[in-house]
Amino acid sequence: MYKLSIAPMLDITDRHCRVFFRLFSPHIRLYTEMIHCGAILFGDRQRFLTFDACEHPVAIQLGGSDPAQLAQAAKIAEDYGFDEVNLNVGCPSDRVQAGRFGACLMAEPHLVAECVSAMNAVVTIPVTVKNRIGIDDQEAEQALTEFVSIVAQAGCTEFIVHARKAWLKGLSPKDNRTIPPLDYALVHNLAALNPRLNICINGGINTLEEVRDHLQYVGGVMMGRAPIDNPWLLSEVHKLYGDVSAPFQSRRDVVLAYCEYLEKQLAQGVWLKHMVAPLMGLYKGQPNAKFWRRSMAGSCRAPDAGLEQISAALLEMQDAYI
Repeated sequence: MYKLSIAPMLDITDRHCRVFFRLFSPHIRLYTEMIHCGAILFGDRQRFLTFDACEHPVAIQLGGSDPAQLAQAAKIAEDYGFDEVNLNVGCPSDRVQAGRFGACLMAEPHLVAECVSAMNAVVTIPVTVKNRIGIDDQEAEQALTEFVSIVAQAGCTEFIVHARKAWLKGLSPKDNRTIPPLDYALVHNLAALNPRLNICINGGINTLEEVRDHLQYVGGVMMGRAPIDNPWLLSEVHKLYGDVSAPFQSRRDVVLAYCEYLEKQLAQGVWLKHMVAPLMGLYKGQPNAKFWRRSMAGSCRAPDAGLEQISAALLEMQDAYI
């Protein structure tokens, strides 16, 4: 059981971002961006499924609603070494709805159950579901209870529940992350009523103190934007697991550790500009934070940028604040 995980986020939790977060703890569960099963079956499979061995435990999040295609994609993901397959039943974007997957599947729990059953039939790794508490005018408690009951019967034993409804019309995906009210109590109650299931909670959780509070009621907590905006908050994540010491004593240590990975990737021809995004918020709230962000967004994104650009930015940061 993983007490803390980092949410799958489109255009954010790529393989470089996941390596960066892995530096903070061997225990955090990491997720890929949502990948439609069709991209794996008919697209550049290597691009979507390649990851670094240090990322374990790492889960792939799939989008789709065709049981046969999801089963094929799940099996391929398992063969690539992923530790879990997660089905997205939470994304509310118009494009996703048009493809009949994501949050709109909250209205079709039996179809979700078919998808889970099909994947479970071909893989040995866990198949989990990430969902909302409901959509649109559904009565959330009834919708969530029925959804979990039906999908659990198909063999899903873990649900990651974003504690907000998704409004499929009238709200953007960004607004759907903030405007619908949070109902943590509903998710806590779901866990209490289903002790044989691992119920994890997601949505609006910004500090490790909040994580600890939720862990009194649920099996796991998923954080999203908070560690992206301020990665240093993970510097004390070791305390959740009873580890004696922190992996890093300073932000500078984090940068230097990540640079070891960057050096290997640069040698393989990966451009630095594709790998610096995780560093952007590392100095949030610190003196010279604006300079640091400007460096990561500027000189480190030049076509010929290398580790010397990061070293120069570190030199400009005052040691007293690193």
